[in-house]
Amino acid sequence: MNLKKSLQVSVDKVYSWNAPLWRQLWDAGSGPPHALLLAGPPGVGKSVFADALAERLLCENRSGDTACGACPSCHWLAGGNHPDFRRVIPEADAEDTAETEAGSSKKKASTQIRIDQIRELEDFVYMGGHRNRGRVILVEPADAMNPAAANSLLKILEEPPATVYFILITQKWRRLLPTIRSRCRLLMFPRPSLEVAQKWLEGQGAADAAQLLPMMGGAPLRALNEVERGRAPLWNGLADILANPGTDPLALATRWESQIKNGDGLTMEDLVAVIQKWVFDLAHGRMAGKRRFFAGTKMEEAAWTKIPGLIRCYDEILRVRALASHPLNAKLFLEDIAARYLRALAT
Repeated sequence: MNLKKSLQVSVDKVYSWNAPLWRQLWDAGSGPPHALLLAGPPGVGKSVFADALAERLLCENRSGDTACGACPSCHWLAGGNHPDFRRVIPEADAEDTAETEAGSSKKKASTQIRIDQIRELEDFVYMGGHRNRGRVILVEPADAMNPAAANSLLKILEEPPATVYFILITQKWRRLLPTIRSRCRLLMFPRPSLEVAQKWLEGQGAADAAQLLPMMGGAPLRALNEVERGRAPLWNGLADILANPGTDPLALATRWESQIKNGDGLTMEDLVAVIQKWVFDLAHGRMAGKRRFFAGTKMEEAAWTKIPGLIRCYDEILRVRALASHPLNAKLFLEDIAARYLRALAT
């Protein structure tokens, strides 16, 4: 299954675990508000939901909460050229951002949503639509707006035309300006139960992806994406290193560093998150006799580790995890984490 293709779905294909949220929008009879904030962890279907909602709002032959999928508006939206729809994303995330050739001096694409991108919406917002079905603006991820862009969007949200709908998508909704949050209706997207997620993955012909569900925080789309990218061995390899870390923190940090350099997009944040989950499972296994994230992985070597040391290690990693996205010195950061982990195992 192609994950990118699966995002272009009609309204009746909203993921089953998100169906209650969909019904919430339409059961009251008045439809969605002019501004929605879709928040929740990655890989649970927020983008699919937003695409389906835009399709429903712009459809010319809509019935109840269902878009027809056949009218000119539905076809234009599917083709990515609807005149009454705007998708605002960071330049770096744009699908048509060309990869620079080796040695090119082209400026690196921004990972932020900039103020000029929001200002470009003003004419779109305040001028009439083309099809008399309203206009839809989708911002993803909303937390990528820099301060100037966020303030510019706030001004538009303060006095929006009645026929304009804003859909903001984020994993980190608390990072948004409180004034933006207060002008949106918040929809929190939960993770599906493990049973529901496994069943869905099996239905996609990707039962092997279910093995990654715990490591992906129970998010089925993340698990599916990792399998499609051929990265399942990478995650399993990280678990193997944690199960057999050796006793030298410098050597352990070097192994982790190698995983990041050769890991097809593996980030420092990914690595620290896996370590944290592993330590959690070590402690939880000792206290409750079961593990949450690595249920099928051997942890016998650490079975004798004392609980206080594991809890202390977990708390220490939790405190430094925020630095993983921008450590001053990546190698020293990894060595510090390695030393904390090995110290916990030796306690």
